[in-house]
Amino acid sequence: MKPKKPHKDFPLFPHACGQWVKKVRGRLHYFGVWSDPQAALNKWREQKDDLLAGRTPQAKGDGLTLKTLVNAFLTSKKRLVASGEIKNNTFQDYYTNSARVLKVFGKQKIVASLRPTDFEKLRADFATTHGPVSLCSDITCTKTLFKYADDMFDVRVKFGQSFKKPSLAVLRRERQRRPKKLFTGEEIHSILEIASVQLQAMIYLGINCGLGNHDCALLSVSALDLKNGWLDYPRPKTGIDRRSPLWKETIKALKVAINGRPIPKNEEHLNRVFITKYGNTWEPKSDYDNPISKEMTKLLKALELHRRGVGFYALRHTFQTIAGQSRDSDAVRFIMGHVEDVNDMSTRYNEERVSDDRLKSVTNFVHNWFIASKPKRRRKSA
Repeated sequence: MKPKKPHKDFPLFPHACGQWVKKVRGRLHYFGVWSDPQAALNKWREQKDDLLAGRTPQAKGDGLTLKTLVNAFLTSKKRLVASGEIKNNTFQDYYTNSARVLKVFGKQKIVASLRPTDFEKLRADFATTHGPVSLCSDITCTKTLFKYADDMFDVRVKFGQSFKKPSLAVLRRERQRRPKKLFTGEEIHSILEIASVQLQAMIYLGINCGLGNHDCALLSVSALDLKNGWLDYPRPKTGIDRRSPLWKETIKALKVAINGRPIPKNEEHLNRVFITKYGNTWEPKSDYDNPISKEMTKLLKALELHRRGVGFYALRHTFQTIAGQSRDSDAVRFIMGHVEDVNDMSTRYNEERVSDDRLKSVTNFVHNWFIASKPKRRRKSA
């Protein structure tokens, strides 16, 4: 004979099979034998949120732990680094973010048990040390981690309304608050005067062609045609084609750097344009250990030009800013190696590559600006 409910608000009903049962989203779920209604009620309360949300419930201590997820995720990303599909810097971003997630949630946290309130707490923790721009990266990396849980382990989480990137208005205010990532022509001339041979060549590549730190670190001799004055160098970050005329000053600096470069420790780097005095490449080990950035910072501090967030990469920003005044956006984009705007239909129908004359016109425009800003030396009186 079926037992009666212990009280009128008891959420389960006795089933003929001898268990307390609840129908959720069209399916029957079983929570324990008639003889122990309290244990059945406890189990219902434990699994209630998952069942109502359509998730497979996880018992305490059971299911995918955050530690297991993070290890699998980072192993997957390491394979992509090994195959050249993502850069080590990207892996370091995922690693740092995953460590932060583990610290906030705990290594043994069951992934399926995470709730929107947990992600609200995580976002608040990110915000204690990171500004709005970095917070965007934090949220993107975190969502990538849990998308991996969905794709590979069929475990879904709900982030909730609070776990979102800062608004565009907040990001605009943050950009306005920060110093502009630009150098004046006079500043660049000053930096060149005290820079080492290799840094001089890199600086010229930055202001002449819009190359960044990583571009210079990976640049090969085969990408240069110094006789005719051209750089043909797909951007390492995106693989987008890039071609740029070289100024005579850039060619001269490159020849000096190449002729005087040290012998690399690794034969694989024999074709690299830039090798440190220790025989290593200039590739960054992480976001916080970038040799080119460090050397540039030393120069800026020596000249009392150092500003937070304004380093070697600001040369690329400066090139684009000045080149943009030439009003040939397609040519500037081709030199910079930028991906075409998916919303710009004209780029889809224009199958002609930007002509060399247009590219020269842009770099000549920047060169004229650069030369005009060179400080005039005073003649010594007799």
